[in-house]
Amino acid sequence: MNILITGGANGLGEVITNLLASNKDHFVYFTYVKSDRKATDIENIFPNTKAIKCDFNDTNDVDSLINHIQDFKIVALINNAYVGQAVNKHLHKTNASDLVSTINSNIAPVVSITNACVLFFRKNGGGKIISILSSFLDSTPPAGTAVYLANKSILLQLSKSWATENIKYNISSNCISPSFMLTDFTKETDVRIIEELVHNHPLKKLLDPIEVAKVVEMLISSSAHLNNQNIVINANA
Repeated sequence: MNILITGGANGLGEVITNLLASNKDHFVYFTYVKSDRKATDIENIFPNTKAIKCDFNDTNDVDSLINHIQDFKIVALINNAYVGQAVNKHLHKTNASDLVSTINSNIAPVVSITNACVLFFRKNGGGKIISILSSFLDSTPPAGTAVYLANKSILLQLSKSWATENIKYNISSNCISPSFMLTDFTKETDVRIIEELVHNHPLKKLLDPIEVAKVVEMLISSSAHLNNQNIVINANA
């Protein structure tokens, strides 16, 4: 199975790429921006992978990726990349223009890439769309995450539309909403927030990225009857 994952050389994306590539029946295309060394390391470890530099803020990069979708012959798309940080300014300190800018950086490229995949999937008898969100969409969000979660909320609604509009073509669209994880993406999080999350967690430990990657693996091999779902990975749920 040929798979495309955006943001697949760092954080959760790296863990997903490594897990999927460990199955020799898969060929994994993954995008990256600044993680050149990690991307090379992944390619050296797994010959069934290919790194593609794609900056969501560079329309040429995005257009180049879209132009190669048909060449990749992918069966599954994993929307994982996010431009920016999970924790940023409090909402009352955020300019409206800054919010719009993040949507242009995160949502517009995802729509373009996913729509290109949908067109390919329709011609080739089906495919799977998997989008990575956040369990905070289903609970009280930490301070400073409004912009990040606003983008994820938009992606959730888009996923529902892809699901309902394309299932008749054997194309499923599902989301995974993991709780907080310690990755390079969240490394700037205040240690006091992390301590509080662990203290309040019923298991007294944070979610491990490999646990999320295994759910991605499950969705890739699942029936198309599993569609339009948001799988929340949160022991508090």
